[in-house]
Parts: sequence; C-alpha cells; structure tokens
Amino acid sequence: MNNQPLAYLSREFLESEEGRPMRILSEYLEPLRRFRREKILDTVVFFGSARVASRERAERGLSELMRHDAPAPAAAAVAQARRALEWSRYYEDARTLAHLLTAWTQTLELPHHRFVVCSGGGPGIMEAANRGAREAGGKTIGLNIRLPFEQGANPYISTNLHFEFHYFFMRKFWFAYLAKALVVFPGGFGTLDEMFEILTLAQTEKLSKKIEVLLYGREYWERILHFEPMIEAGAIAPHDMDLFTFVDSPQQAFDCLRTHLVEHCAEPRDTASVPGLAKTRA
Repeated sequence: MNNQPLAYLSREFLESEEGRPMRILSEYLEPLRRFRREKILDTVVFFGSARVASRERAERGLSELMRHDAPAPAAAAVAQARRALEWSRYYEDARTLAHLLTAWTQTLELPHHRFVVCSGGGPGIMEAANRGAREAGGKTIGLNIRLPFEQGANPYISTNLHFEFHYFFMRKFWFAYLAKALVVFPGGFGTLDEMFEILTLAQTEKLSKKIEVLLYGREYWERILHFEPMIEAGAIAPHDMDLFTFVDSPQQAFDCLRTHLVEHCAEPRDTASVPGLAKTRA
C-alpha cells in the first residue's frame, strides 16, 4: 500500500519555500469562493487604529484607576486613560456610521449584497465597524492578519466572512478588489499604509471604478498630513487633493457615502465572468 501523500495534501510541501506560490494562490481563491457563495458584490472598507476602545471600556478603565480604595495612580496612567476616553468617540462614531450604512443597504432589495461593511477584522475601529453593521442586522466582513503581537479577530464578523491572512499584500488585494468606498479613521502606521495604497491606486487609475475616500476627523488628519510641500515641489498635482474628503460626523460621512454610491455604483456591473463579484483591473 502506498502511504505517500499526494503533493497537494502534503503539509510539509505546502509549508515549504517551494509551496509559497500555492499558499499565495490559496489566499486569493479561498476568499473568492466564499465571497461568491455569500453573494458579496462589493464593500465599503473601514480603516483605523486597533487601539481605540469603546466608550464603555474607556470609562471603565478610567473609573478603575480613580477608585477611592485603589492606590493613587500615576499621573501618566491617568492621562492615558483620559486620552482613551476622548478617543473612544471615534469607536462610537465608526459604530454609528456602519449601522447607518448597513441599515440603508438593506433597503436596496438586490440579489447580491451591496456595499457590505468590511474591516481588518481586529479590535478598535475595526471592531466598531463590524459591530455597527451587525447591530443593524447586516452581513459584515473581517479580513484579519496573523500577527505575533495583536489580538485576534473581533466577535462581530459574520459567520463565513471571517478571513485569516498570512500575506499582507493578499489582504490588501481583497481590500481594494471589492471596495467602492473607504472610510479612514485616526490610526497609525498600518492605517496610513492601507490608506496610501488605495490613494495610489486611485491616482494612477489602477482601479476600474471611482472610489470615495473619506478621512474621518479633520482635526487629527490635518495635524498628521501636510500635502502642501508636495504640491509646491510638484510631487503631486493640486487636483490630487480631490481624491479624498474630510468628514467629522457619522451623518456627514453617511451622506457622502450614499451620494457617491448612488451616483457611481447603483447599477451592478456585468459579473458574468466572476459570478458574485464586480470586475476590476486587478
């Protein structure tokens, strides 16, 4: 009897250097299969910091520090807890916006799920977006990345729409491939990386559709991003500033999203070649 496993069933081969192309291809084909099965046509992607807590969690953290029976907390710890409480507004705003968007999409009565809230699947703003969509009764997607120092996927992702990625570039592919709009909440290196990836694709017309990019929280983003020197140097064109819009409230963001989605994305594209998915130039 031959006990030698078939190559595609050999874990040793699949985890080897030579098996890397198979692993990469799997992170394209397996999500594709599930998106088709779940009839997901397109998405609205939420980016933002994984370190933003809900208001309830932030209030509880500050309250525990200030308990009368607890040792006097360090000033730095109190300041950090107060900043966490201040930043919790972004969690609640992302949650509200995702709820507004999902409640609206459920009135569309289409054969496919349109403009599904999609996040990186982790905590913080990602959790808030998935949570708001789920609380509105809709499907919601989490594209989680396996990292040694981050928490796992949040509990609000829809069944069958929780994806685990090893390769950042394949995860980014799926963010871009289905996205009709992007909402970028305050965040760090990862948020900036993901935001500029989409802006570069839009600027160079590597996306086959017009995409709306909203930067949520003008005060934060105008402190972080200074594009004027790039314009003055000729590194970017003045009209490149039209690639994104600042918004400061869930309702303002929702109004921008709805206007864009109705105007540019209301009619599903021909999906004959890829059932359940919109065509792109990817």
